[in-house]
Amino acid sequence: MSASQTSDVPTLLVKIFGKDRPGITAGLFDTLAAYSVDVVDIEQVVTRGRIVLCALVTKPAAGSEGGLRSTVHSWAESLKLQAEIISGTGDNRPRGSGRSHVTVLGHPLTAESTATIAARITAAGGNIDRIFRLAKYPVTAVEFAVSGVETEPLRTALATTAAQIGVDVAVVSAGLHRRAQRLVVMDVDSTLIQDEVIELFAAHAGCEAEVAEVTERAMRGELDFEQSLHARVALLAGLDASVVDKVRSEVRLTPGARTLIRTLKMLGYQVGVVSGGFTQVTDDLRERLGLDFASANTLEIVDGKLTGRVTGEIVDRAGKARLLRRFAEEAGVPLSQTVAIGDGANDLDMLNAAGLGVAFNAKPVVREAAHTAVNVPFLDAVLYLLGVTREEVEAANLA
Repeated sequence: MSASQTSDVPTLLVKIFGKDRPGITAGLFDTLAAYSVDVVDIEQVVTRGRIVLCALVTKPAAGSEGGLRSTVHSWAESLKLQAEIISGTGDNRPRGSGRSHVTVLGHPLTAESTATIAARITAAGGNIDRIFRLAKYPVTAVEFAVSGVETEPLRTALATTAAQIGVDVAVVSAGLHRRAQRLVVMDVDSTLIQDEVIELFAAHAGCEAEVAEVTERAMRGELDFEQSLHARVALLAGLDASVVDKVRSEVRLTPGARTLIRTLKMLGYQVGVVSGGFTQVTDDLRERLGLDFASANTLEIVDGKLTGRVTGEIVDRAGKARLLRRFAEEAGVPLSQTVAIGDGANDLDMLNAAGLGVAFNAKPVVREAAHTAVNVPFLDAVLYLLGVTREEVEAANLA
């Protein structure tokens, strides 16, 4: 029966509450089946062992509604459940145009912050149609299905609110594309890994402090990236090439990095990295983690020594965005279906070019410019922004 066909049809909303146990859903509909009603809608939620089951059904034949009500109440009482039956007409009103998924991450997620987000959605003209928990650890992640307001203005409104109350909020357009094959491209230093690779090299050259200072200024957007790259690499001149293996062994993956990549791959996503660091490390990460794409700068090595120069095209802020587009073309994925993750100012062009740009534990200038921000220390939290549940993550990583 279509929505138009049920709009004027008398219906009963049957609500069941109580302690969950196997067989409740089957029992309710077996009871209703005796009255030859049609099912219009069903919703069921179980929270801390308590079930709320709602069934919207057509009214039974004339003269038998009283029997249905009495039978349902008797069935519920036999299972120590509560039942409520409400008469009405038709189904839910049609959802408004402009539909979005709003994912909220909290560590913890407080009642106050939830109230603030819900109020802001309403103030923006949106209606919350459904709420669903995606994860309870290592962060609490909930998803709101919202209609009645376009995605972009809702994203703008909630970004400001999220920053004020200290939660992470992602807003993406609803639709089939959310489940389509995608491409995820990540920055490496301080995103995929916990380190700044050039600082690991610098520690072996005895110039760590000088390099770290230049790196920090570049990531804040105070220095031109290419100039700072050449200045830092020049400090590495004369290092023995054997240091490459030492640095590879020192690289520390960000918590949740393996889980993120493994889950994405199990779901059919393609995954790549772009880095202002060096191929001597990213090529190793590509092999270890099974990445589909990787691009970075290359340290020049002559006669077994680092020359203090880089070779080839520089991967800078604009270069990262170009590589995102190149990877998307090679992967056969529309740019609107790409996700970019990064933390520094040189990631901004890439984050803005992607369908969804995620600032991961980023500098303030990056958080303000990206589509959304994740400020918890677990990289796999990005999965919740894509609508993947914790149970799905665990299943993917047991396979």
